Amino acid sequence: MRWLAAGLLLLVLLLQSRLWFGDGSIPNAWRLQQAVSAQEAENARLDERNQALSADVADLRDGLSGIEERARLELGLVGEEEQFFQVIEPREDP
Repeated sequence: MRWLAAGLLLLVLLLQSRLWFGDGSIPNAWRLQQAVSAQEAENARLDERNQALSADVADLRDGLSGIEERARLELGLVGEEEQFFQVIEPREDP
């Protein structure tokens, strides 16, 4: 009877060791869950960026106002009836 109890105890310890230390163990599952959560957060951030870029593309396709706004901000476009003034502040030499 003692050998049977010792054998069952050894079997339980063996199964528990695989549960806590083996491949697919509980700590490994926790690490994977954290990695999944981090990837979902990154995917949400990238999805927001993609939506903003899609809106930008739709704006550029629909009319000239989006193109004109982009040209003003990025290329320094000045309209026909506008005047451009460049103000240069003197540098402060140390």
